[in-house]
Amino acid sequence: MFNLLSKAQAFALRSAPTFHLQQRVELAVLALLLLFACVPAAIAHEFKVGDLEIEHPWSRATPPGAKVAGGYFTVVNKGSTPDRLLSITSDISDKAELHAMGVKDGVMTMRPVEGGLEIPAGGKVALKPGAYHLMFTGLKRQPKQGEKFPATLTFEKAGSVKVEFLVEGMGETGDMDMDHAE
Repeated sequence: MFNLLSKAQAFALRSAPTFHLQQRVELAVLALLLLFACVPAAIAHEFKVGDLEIEHPWSRATPPGAKVAGGYFTVVNKGSTPDRLLSITSDISDKAELHAMGVKDGVMTMRPVEGGLEIPAGGKVALKPGAYHLMFTGLKRQPKQGEKFPATLTFEKAGSVKVEFLVEGMGETGDMDMDHAE
């Protein structure tokens, strides 16, 4: 049966006009190109500095008049020594701070992180909603879904790296980074 199918396929290919086969190939290539063109821009984008990889920096669109926006990403330290995220700057806001969010006695609290955030050797730290995150305060303009805005992250040992935050929808949760540990 298999041999008969192989002969039938060979006959069909041999007897089909060349342009027909060429059209099939072109159609397949076009389908692949369209597939890749439709992949959302939110697919992970990474930046590197020294032994550190910054994975998928993102923020949320803000409503008109909002004065603050959050920033999220994961830092992976592939080195053998810890490093520390010291500061963040961006043209989108007057100020950017690293914050920690937590619950104490049933009350959610948010406070600035003093002295920076340690990135352990061989480990990773996720900045995500409800945990460590960035606060861009004094917004100079509203981040809009689909756009990117630049920021500079400064680490104690690795130095500074320019990254781009992808702006996702207002209700997004950054599910891409759910597999990353805090």
